[in-house]
Amino acid sequence: MIKISDAFDNKKAFIAFITVGDPDPASTEKIVRAAVEGGADLIELGIPFSDPTAEGPVIMEADLRALAAGTTTDKVFDLTKKLRDDGIRVPFVYMTYANVIYHYGTEKFAERAAQAGVQGVILPDVPYEEKEEFDVPFSKYGIDLISMIAPTSEQRIAMIAREAKGFLYLVSSLGVTGTRDSITTDIGAMTALVRQASDIPCAVGFGIATPAQAAAMAGVSGGAIVGSAIMRLIAKYGKDAAGPVKEYVKSMADAVHAL
Repeated sequence: MIKISDAFDNKKAFIAFITVGDPDPASTEKIVRAAVEGGADLIELGIPFSDPTAEGPVIMEADLRALAAGTTTDKVFDLTKKLRDDGIRVPFVYMTYANVIYHYGTEKFAERAAQAGVQGVILPDVPYEEKEEFDVPFSKYGIDLISMIAPTSEQRIAMIAREAKGFLYLVSSLGVTGTRDSITTDIGAMTALVRQASDIPCAVGFGIATPAQAAAMAGVSGGAIVGSAIMRLIAKYGKDAAGPVKEYVKSMADAVHAL
């Protein structure tokens, strides 16, 4: 059985985010395979949404392209299952928003996600205090609701960590996703607060674009998460993005795995 913890076993994890359906579902299939071949330990699959409030312009535009290509939640499930059936064994986590799940039906979404071979779901617009309505049905189907901790979480960090499942997503910067020249948040201090409450793996996302940044963030946590830099390559190369994505992911994963 595939578990999220597999991504962190005896190593730092490199996690790649990919919006499903950009530029089209067939290309996404090739890109996910390329990312895994490049060394990604876990794949975050973004379910496109018309109002992704946590996303910067790169991923927002990717969502719009995916929706324009006719990507639906059912097509995301079908693609995920196809990748699983074809032998992709790294953990999969969906990144989406509460409205997507409400619209689909929470119980039905959880069941379909489990059937597709998904291990977790990230909902950036659902605060810790409101997670129960998703956590209960997800848990019923063996899916972890991944919690996020922001630099402003402060006193809530230990509380969130104690109940966290799968891994903890540490948000490196305030604001929306996107690459940044530098990351100034004291991730080491955030990780230390988590460690006082739980031994759950932690990975850092938002703003990471270079191997040096990935290594620095993974060095003070359990791994690095990269989305916007990958989606920028997909925007540039379109249907021919699998090769450039594989090359980029390899450079990032090598930097993380060398720690």
